[in-house]
Amino acid sequence: MNVLLLVAKAPVPGLAKTRLCPPADPTQAARLAAASLLDTLAAVRATASTIPVLAHTGRFADAEYGAELTAALAGWHLLPQRGGTFADRLANAHADTAAAFPGRPVLQIGMDTPQIRPALLTTALELLAEHGAVFGPALDGGWWALGLHEPTYASALRDVPMSTDDTGRRTLAALRGHGLHPAILPVQRDVDDWPSALAVAADLPGTRFADAVMSVGGQLVSGRPR
Repeated sequence: MNVLLLVAKAPVPGLAKTRLCPPADPTQAARLAAASLLDTLAAVRATASTIPVLAHTGRFADAEYGAELTAALAGWHLLPQRGGTFADRLANAHADTAAAFPGRPVLQIGMDTPQIRPALLTTALELLAEHGAVFGPALDGGWWALGLHEPTYASALRDVPMSTDDTGRRTLAALRGHGLHPAILPVQRDVDDWPSALAVAADLPGTRFADAVMSVGGQLVSGRPR
């Protein structure tokens, strides 16, 4: 079995999705983050033949929809994030997952792409088995997925500046510098600001995330934002 590693923070008001403010207030932004996380948890759980792992930071007891999130995480293997930078936390999450589940390939995603569905995750895992590595670029220049047959190669992330418009390019270069040639997954849009939240929600009618966007003031008409 493969490991599906989700890296996420507890959606606590004032600490989660602050770039959505305005138009969202801090509580609404945290609820959007919680909705995105809940939709992502459901997609991971619906992906067959995988072990779900969450590398987390923050207190879910203080989070919006904390009780629902706690219930959704039943049966997950939970790992606290560790490290001084986000790059270190990502690399350590892969290392800690490898220690907990030795010999298993790891596909890592985040909580900013609620549009991800089990079919795409299954395709990514199939490509991971074939190529030994997969990489999912994001529209903003970052990345949404990293799959490694040997998770120790995630140490390449430690020297990559995160959350920049060339993080994806630098990450891919770092992996190739370690002799990896990842299969490239479809580009996805991260939810980082209000326009991206509207754009993602427009393609997800009836989901927790789309409902959360509409509660702030986004109105979706025929699957597109207005």
